[in-house]
Amino acid sequence: MKAIKMAFITMLAVTVLFGFGAPFASGQVLRIALDAGDISDLNPHIGHATQDRAVLHLLFTGLVRYQAGDIGKFEPDLAEKWDVSKDGRTWTFHLRRGVMVHPWKGNPGYELTSEDVVYSFKSAADPKRSAWAGEYAGMTFEAVDKYTVRLTLQKPLSSLLLLPKVADYAGGLIIPKKPAEELGEGFRTQPVGTGPFIFSKYLPKEKVVTVRNEKFYRGVPKLAGVEVFFMPDLSTRKFAMQSKEIDVIEGPPSQPWVEEMQALPGIKVNVFGPGEAGVLHFNVAKKPFDDVRVRRAVAYALSRDEVVTTIGKAIAGPVYSEIPPPQPGWLTREELVQRGQKDKKDYLYDFDRNKAKKLLAEAGFPKGITTEINMTERGEYQVPIQNIVAQLREAGIEVKLKVVDHATYHSSIRKDLNTIVLFNCWRPTADVRLTHFYHSDSIVVTGKKPITNFSHVGAIDVDGDKKVDNVDSMIESAREMLDAEKQLARWKEVQFKVNDWCLSYPVFIKKFTFARQDNVDWGYDLKSTLILSPQINELTKITK
Repeated sequence: MKAIKMAFITMLAVTVLFGFGAPFASGQVLRIALDAGDISDLNPHIGHATQDRAVLHLLFTGLVRYQAGDIGKFEPDLAEKWDVSKDGRTWTFHLRRGVMVHPWKGNPGYELTSEDVVYSFKSAADPKRSAWAGEYAGMTFEAVDKYTVRLTLQKPLSSLLLLPKVADYAGGLIIPKKPAEELGEGFRTQPVGTGPFIFSKYLPKEKVVTVRNEKFYRGVPKLAGVEVFFMPDLSTRKFAMQSKEIDVIEGPPSQPWVEEMQALPGIKVNVFGPGEAGVLHFNVAKKPFDDVRVRRAVAYALSRDEVVTTIGKAIAGPVYSEIPPPQPGWLTREELVQRGQKDKKDYLYDFDRNKAKKLLAEAGFPKGITTEINMTERGEYQVPIQNIVAQLREAGIEVKLKVVDHATYHSSIRKDLNTIVLFNCWRPTADVRLTHFYHSDSIVVTGKKPITNFSHVGAIDVDGDKKVDNVDSMIESAREMLDAEKQLARWKEVQFKVNDWCLSYPVFIKKFTFARQDNVDWGYDLKSTLILSPQINELTKITK
């Protein structure tokens, strides 16, 4: 009886939300439902949640864009081309002509010019108006003429580091000047951009409605519009999918769910990256993890393959370096093995429980160790951590979990309360990731810019030679290199050092899962996307 009642409530919720009697005409409007209760912000320089980005990338574009479906490549977008000075400090972007800003509040729109682009980057660089201001520190922006923008840097940057800052992501999304100034705070819920779809309306905790941009510079979109629904309940999303009231739904990081949806008639599932890499970070400032032998014991006690199998091989894979694939700078298993043979060191820490027990005994813990850590209640963390805890127990390492809500977890680890931190994330470049996790400025609580350096490397002795160890100069020198190959090599050197000290243990990379009606055609091969959901663009269509 209880199950029937719950099914009725779910059906009622979907009926009220969609109105079963009047679905949209096939082939015109694509409806996507996300695992979220609402947006947080539709200003692209502020909004950072998955649901925000899913909407923002319908509305905004950048000077450069990540190739649709493959974030490993860049393409011209609002900028037709660009030039770089020999010293790498001056970047000149030549704008595409005829790009029209969306209409808003009775204004028919206007042609985007360098004035808009300069305004947007100044906004992105302003801490009061942007969550990404640090990415643009030390830059100046100048409108050379109506269609030319010049960026001048205090220090040179390679294309591997500069292009992500001006691409169609976060601070790189261009905010047109006139509507931003006219709407003020209203811009955060009534955004105006240059993308393939135009904002129409926002219904709080329900959906955002967009319509086709008939003047889109890359061609008129094949869809008449896109509606982004907010549905935090998975069963509601699934019911909406099966009743064909929704075309695309976000799924959980669960292999059983993927298999369940794949078995349903008329439904296809996309599993794509780059995904979030799960890494265990050791707090070297807390005993017994100040001893590198204990940290290495934890590493040897774990089988990455077992964790991946627990998560599901259809949606996860092993990862061996802090920078995960396919991001430039990542290390393969083979590279770690070969370099280890050359240096006569172990950078991989392949599963060896006997070696783990031996190291614990050498460190003075023949009977093992016990530690307690805070852990989020979210399933994407609970599934892998439960397996990790079970594996460690077999080697005499007892990890007790204090389960808290997700916000409390993030607060506690940034207050330096954990001895071990499991952190799942993706960062836009190797420089950002290495800086956030291993530069001394980023040490939690005590760093100049405390972020996620949980190991405290840069402030303490991490290898037992009674000298403070750090990789600051390696990270900083890599940042200033203009030769891409040398830059990649330096990032890898940082990771060899991090692995040698066993400051962290990379475990898995988890991909994203979305189900769609089989008549939804993305218009490209969906391999990877930075926005954590399928990117709906001018080529996306409903085929029948």
